[in-house]
Amino acid sequence: MRNILLSAATVLLAGTTLVGSANSAELPKGAAHNIVLVHGAFVDQTSWQPVADILTKKGYRVTLVENPLTSLAADVDATKQALAKQDGKTVLVGHSWGGVVITQAGNDPKVSALVYVSAFAPDVGESLASLSKAGPPTEGGNAIHPDAKGNLYIDPKVFPSAVAADLPPEIAEHLANSQSPLSLAAFEAPVSIAAWRDKLTFDVITTKDKVIAPEAQKLFATRMKAQTTDVAGSHASLVVHAKEVAEVIEKAALAK
Repeated sequence: MRNILLSAATVLLAGTTLVGSANSAELPKGAAHNIVLVHGAFVDQTSWQPVADILTKKGYRVTLVENPLTSLAADVDATKQALAKQDGKTVLVGHSWGGVVITQAGNDPKVSALVYVSAFAPDVGESLASLSKAGPPTEGGNAIHPDAKGNLYIDPKVFPSAVAADLPPEIAEHLANSQSPLSLAAFEAPVSIAAWRDKLTFDVITTKDKVIAPEAQKLFATRMKAQTTDVAGSHASLVVHAKEVAEVIEKAALAK
């Protein structure tokens, strides 16, 4: 999956001018220099690579969390381990299922801001399962099914159109056939902390999303009192619209 996502990044960012690393020591005083990126279900940490490349070239210290996707506790632990290695203020970012993870893990004192990208944002006692039932049904949500071991996948035939309609078809199909499963235990686990209640929060809402309905994303953002940015893209906007997503993360890093 790593190679195919990096290939996608190369194709989609071709022609984009990125800020070089010459200003890496000149980030504004008081800015959060650390960015921790938490990926969603069905993909791995390389889904964040296009965004990470942009932020790294601007001088930020970027960490990609590798979620095991075996349980909420395991993913939260992986995120907390990443946070423990940060030196100073940190922006914690979650995509999709990663929004659940940062909601639980984001009460760390180093975290200066949270950023949700096409993400679920539960309150205390809510789980991915309960949020999925509460929101408008979507093509992607309806295509999530368990295998014989109870691990959840998106139907590979539906994945390209539901998750990554704006990626090149061959890349979307490859991702569909090389998914990283989410355990049923993770899907059903409620959060016991809602870090967004005490943190400055930003939300990138993807208006063409067929996994998490845009209406649901807007409801999450309103409840969190998040600063919102709409992006006209699919659930894969962290790859397709990496520049816009990176801009929101940098806004969070510079916020006071």
